[in-house]
Amino acid sequence: MFKKLFISFFKIGLFTFGGGYAMLPLIEKELVEKRKWITEEELLEMFIISQMTPGTIAINAATFIGSKKAGKLGGFVASLGIIFPSLIIITLIYNFLGQSFDNPVIHSIFLGIRGCIIGLIASSTLKICRKSFVSKISYIIFGMGFLLLLIFNINPILLIILGGLIGTTATYFIPNKVRSILEVR
Repeated sequence: MFKKLFISFFKIGLFTFGGGYAMLPLIEKELVEKRKWITEEELLEMFIISQMTPGTIAINAATFIGSKKAGKLGGFVASLGIIFPSLIIITLIYNFLGQSFDNPVIHSIFLGIRGCIIGLIASSTLKICRKSFVSKISYIIFGMGFLLLLIFNINPILLIILGGLIGTTATYFIPNKVRSILEVR
């Protein structure tokens, strides 16, 4: 199991340019579809938890899934698997290019990679939206959060706390008639 964990997360780490949002389709393909280690719902929950906890999404996700599959050592092995490719790639880039990033070929490569990353992030965003909008209150909280962030540049941590409070209030403290209108479970 440890070898499979390391190899799976090594593959994900090897092609994860652009951070956690860009890696979501790779995680889904490898861990949900191919390995069937987690469900799509667990992936979404893991991704949300990884966003709220300190550290990078990639390492948080690897630790969570590795721990789920093979305990603490599994979390450690999966985390090493996701970190190791970046370490190798950064070392190679530095050794071959040094501090010379003015090479037109390198600029062209990164231009192409950036375009793909934007597509991966957009794909991840759409998938998360489809799974997250489970009721009218989900749309209301999304709209409020989006506007508060866009217009007032509110602190994301405060926004997460506010969203949790609104969700809890809508679920437990508003009258049943209103709750049924908002389709809150």
